[in-house]
Amino acid sequence: MEKSFKQLLRESFKSNDTEEWLDIYFTRPIGLVFALMWIKIGVTPNFVTILSMFLGAGAGYCFYHTDLWWNVGGVVLMMLANFCDSTDGQMARLTNHKTLIGRMLDGFASDVWYFFCYLAISLRLWPETIPFTDVQWGIGGFLLCGFAGLYWHAKQCQLADYYRQIHLYFIKGEAGSELNSYAAEKAVYESLPKKGAFWSRVFHYFYMGWCQKQERNTPAFQVFFHKVKAQYPSAADMPQSLRDDFRRGSLPLMWMTNVLTHNTRATVLYIACLINLPWIYPLFEITVLAALYEYMKYRHEKFCKQMNHAD
Repeated sequence: MEKSFKQLLRESFKSNDTEEWLDIYFTRPIGLVFALMWIKIGVTPNFVTILSMFLGAGAGYCFYHTDLWWNVGGVVLMMLANFCDSTDGQMARLTNHKTLIGRMLDGFASDVWYFFCYLAISLRLWPETIPFTDVQWGIGGFLLCGFAGLYWHAKQCQLADYYRQIHLYFIKGEAGSELNSYAAEKAVYESLPKKGAFWSRVFHYFYMGWCQKQERNTPAFQVFFHKVKAQYPSAADMPQSLRDDFRRGSLPLMWMTNVLTHNTRATVLYIACLINLPWIYPLFEITVLAALYEYMKYRHEKFCKQMNHAD
């Protein structure tokens, strides 16, 4: 008996805890329609991810222009890129074809979108004057967007993704999470031959660095998690009471991880460009989102310390 669209949609979610309402009622249903179409014609999730990169780059080009309709086009292209981003993950979960390369490629895709958006805003601001002054933005626009994108955007998305994967590990185990460790990735990297595995070594080298940054940024969680892993090597071995206790502390932070990834920041980007005040977006990122990031990190580390001393 074939599954209904509603059943397939439910199966394509990562979890109810980590899905944002806009994704549940808008992005995921549309993404599933595309996913079923791509699966039917034999297209791979990685192809869809690469397609999203070109759409995101096109959105950036549109946001460079000050004309309203160019910016409307940028909004449409960015939304299509996001549908593709949803689609590739749904395809992977529905076909059980999840790969580490696909996960890394998926994360890299959104970096490509926003790189072109930051570049577009920088170039767009160059001849404009800084608000309430007669001074041109010039190189200042690049510095503002560089600080927002290369420093804050990367940190925010990296930690938000890590917290979601941690949450999924405790509620769904290894099969429902993509939680990886620096030690495991280092072991894989060092096991690869130096000849004949160039691209695999490059991939695992960068992913190893990604994992290392996440772990260095979460010291209290690392202490707690090492203690848990020593006692329960597999998530399936953990008692339900431990899972429930962790979920109770982690769940209130999931909305923050969603705010720090795409939908909220994209909405601010759209509005800022449509009203021809593009500097609002990077400013929002280094103030509001930066403050939320610090608060989320503080809350997560605090409850991990409490979990660590619970015994």
